[in-house]
Amino acid sequence: MSQGPRSGLAAVSSALLAMSRHLEVRDVLKTIVASARELLDAQYAALGVPDDHGGFAQFVVDGVSEAQWKAIGPLPRRHGILAAMLDEARPERLADVRKDPRFEGWPSAHPEMSDFLGLPIKDGDEVIGALFLANKNCPKPEGSCGFTQEDEQLLAILAQHAAIALTNARLYERSRELTIAEERSRLAHELHDAVSQKLFSLRLTAQAAAALVDRDPGRAKGELHQVAALAAEAADELRAAVVELRPAALDEDGLVATLRTQTQVLDRAHSARVTFAARSFRALPAAQEEAMLRVAQEALHNALRHSGAEHVDVTVDRRGGGAVLRVTDDGHGFDPQTVRRAGRHLGLVSMRDRASGVGGRLTVESAPGKGTAIEMEVPGG
Repeated sequence: MSQGPRSGLAAVSSALLAMSRHLEVRDVLKTIVASARELLDAQYAALGVPDDHGGFAQFVVDGVSEAQWKAIGPLPRRHGILAAMLDEARPERLADVRKDPRFEGWPSAHPEMSDFLGLPIKDGDEVIGALFLANKNCPKPEGSCGFTQEDEQLLAILAQHAAIALTNARLYERSRELTIAEERSRLAHELHDAVSQKLFSLRLTAQAAAALVDRDPGRAKGELHQVAALAAEAADELRAAVVELRPAALDEDGLVATLRTQTQVLDRAHSARVTFAARSFRALPAAQEEAMLRVAQEALHNALRHSGAEHVDVTVDRRGGGAVLRVTDDGHGFDPQTVRRAGRHLGLVSMRDRASGVGGRLTVESAPGKGTAIEMEVPGG
């Protein structure tokens, strides 16, 4: 086994354990790449998951700065050595990848790479990814490969376990998707049963009011009062059906893990940088955790859709026996009084109701050009 900063059985064990700790596919990919680069002491490492259109659905790198990665540009297409590993499903160990006849060049911002070691990641006979490393950190004569046969064998072991970790992560995400679909189906049935009858009654009452408005205004007024009451009841039924559905992820993972996952997804989906941090947080009663999650989701929606923010930060902290959630952004902000007078609430009423419903309180700090901070504090249980 090649000698590096981390070698031997302990290093292999550490890499495999790190892979097994994650369930989200993106986290698994990042851990595989970082573990491979550290284990074999390479300057660069990458892992590509192919799509069905000649490109890569995901491509994760380690050893390349964020600025470099942005400058490189779009994800690579399947060509050259990468295509060979995927199509021929065999290892590639090269003294200088640039001199290989299959080498097709790279963008101008791409770092220079010389010696190269790559392997396909296989689930049975299916190639589900390609893992490669470049520029071994070791003394080597000009034109020779720093990666050894022992390195290739070690990377092969890592690739086998990477296939297991990646397959498990995909199954986990599919299971989550099925759970979400089942919850949506249940919600649809509950909404139909709880609200449809009241909406039908509301329609009949409104028709009666319209028929009476000219010949008996007094009775018409009474019917309109009934319309308002039925509408309020329908809204209450709808709210109860939605609030009853505690997210499955919250039940399984708790507030911190659920918020971390959701902010990671939003960070990838939006141009704004979305970050999350939890400090000294401890579990809260289920109702409080759900209320904090819903408030965070509403605040994140506002920040990402309406504020024009470049950065959105979510934090949860312990405060006394309870906790505090804070969602801040550097967007254009607003005047809360102006918004209230204009009848536009940006979900603030709903957020305050959720906070007060679990014994907490919500504060909003914002001003034009100054961003927005929404804070929810709950007493704990």
